[in-house]
Amino acid sequence: MDLATVDELLTTTRSVRKRLDLTRPVEREVIERALEIAVQAPTGSNAQGWHFVVVTDAEKRRVIGELYQKSFRDYEKRMASQKIAEDDPRAAQMPRVYSSASYLADHLFEVPVHVIPCVEGRVESGPPLFQASLYGSIIPAAWSFMLALRARGVGSAWTTLHLAYEKEIAALLGIPERFTQAALIPVAYYTGTGFKPAERIPVRERTSWNAWGTRG
Repeated sequence: MDLATVDELLTTTRSVRKRLDLTRPVEREVIERALEIAVQAPTGSNAQGWHFVVVTDAEKRRVIGELYQKSFRDYEKRMASQKIAEDDPRAAQMPRVYSSASYLADHLFEVPVHVIPCVEGRVESGPPLFQASLYGSIIPAAWSFMLALRARGVGSAWTTLHLAYEKEIAALLGIPERFTQAALIPVAYYTGTGFKPAERIPVRERTSWNAWGTRG
């Protein structure tokens, strides 16, 4: 295994929004192969309770896009009141993040493929153990799907704002009530060249050894 290649894949799989190619179709076989890779991910108790809803129908994408945009505008109002310290490394990034997120909200309906990873079960009234187990059985698979896409030159982004209208989207797509939607992943080839690692808060500042707040 070429660790350099693996490290590059893991550190350059970015959320793609403005660079999604809205005019180029994504071949069905590319989606199917990425999903085949996705279901090799770990799943709690080997339940394999995942289900992936792939949406390419233009009218359904339009409806999803409208609901997503409505949810984003509410989210935008909440975020406008939050402040980040000027010396925080995230401060310089936020204008770009907001701009790209707003762009995606305005153009989601044009993204050629929407993928909604679902998992059997509901978490509303379950204890933390159950909630962690349920999401832990779908998020690794969804992330593997995104990595597999990136390795094939296809971009994606992890989004959840559609969940403000989970019931409406479930009705639109016929998703059974016993399934939880974990995310909405817009999928398209990306424009331009590759990606580079993002600037992050140093991991040493977010790591404790043996006790919270102890850096060893």
